[in-house]
Amino acid sequence: MRSRFLGFLLALALSVSSPDWAQGVGPQSAPKSGDFPNEMQPETKVPQGVILVKGAWSSASDSATPLPEGGNVTNNVFSDQYFGMTYAVPPDWAEKYEGPPPSDSGRYVLAQLRPADTFKGLARGIILITAQDMFFTPLPATNAVELINHSKDNLQADYKVEIPPRETKIADRSFIFFAYWSPAAQLHWYVLATQIRCHAVQIVLTSRDTELLESLILDLNKMKLPAEASPTAGEGGGAVPVCIKDYARDENLIARVDPVLTEHRFNPVPVRVIIDREGKVKHIHFLSAFPDQAKAIADALGQWKFRQYLRDGQPAEVETGILFGRAPHPTGHLQGDAATE
Repeated sequence: MRSRFLGFLLALALSVSSPDWAQGVGPQSAPKSGDFPNEMQPETKVPQGVILVKGAWSSASDSATPLPEGGNVTNNVFSDQYFGMTYAVPPDWAEKYEGPPPSDSGRYVLAQLRPADTFKGLARGIILITAQDMFFTPLPATNAVELINHSKDNLQADYKVEIPPRETKIADRSFIFFAYWSPAAQLHWYVLATQIRCHAVQIVLTSRDTELLESLILDLNKMKLPAEASPTAGEGGGAVPVCIKDYARDENLIARVDPVLTEHRFNPVPVRVIIDREGKVKHIHFLSAFPDQAKAIADALGQWKFRQYLRDGQPAEVETGILFGRAPHPTGHLQGDAATE
């Protein structure tokens, strides 16, 4: 799935898709062709078709339980079983690049869609579907509404608010809608966000043609979304576990074993777990971890025992987040920090 990661990064670098991702990037003067600073002299060439990645990667304790990053486009339909989303891609649009693995802060690129070679329109654009894990976000936001308001309040000076955040209905579900644009680039961004399973799911539409963007929004009404989707709710339940932030607190734990980490690393290890109705950990999703970290943490979590969570008097499954290792941001510290290296 990651074989096109490098191509995706190149495409992402050529288009600003979200105000939060656009911050802190300023113009730099590039060296002339063949002219490198002394400390940047090229020594080796990466063989064609080889991608260098860091050792920390996403993984899971089983291959059957759906993962947020498990969405894909098949037969021109985007579907993500974890989020319960289905979206028929507009005619003559396609996914060219697949996204990278989740970030340490729980940022996902679920799909990036753009006009195919058969597209007949004069104006082109991009449809970007992302998700932000609200358990691990470093931003001061607890739901999709607060996340969008933070984006609006932190636009760089080059961007202008076009339509302030407001609630709207898409596919018979509530979304928060926000639009901004770049007068210099003549580009417009239409952002739609809702919350599903404690993730802020965003659909970002980008183009120079506002009529195209409006038609794409109308086309989004063909989506299928779970009933829980809402900008301020989306906490699971029903056919999926109930999402509870910081559930791995002492008062909810009956037994706990700390992982034995043999290598001293300094990366955060965000982990989502599903706790069954008996209080045992049934599924572990590592957003980013080295293989040795994943094994040690999985071995420890297999011995954890939680109190039963009751919903309407009946035992229910719980999904929660636990941050092992070192928190990447001082404000992002979770109650569930279970190990420091």
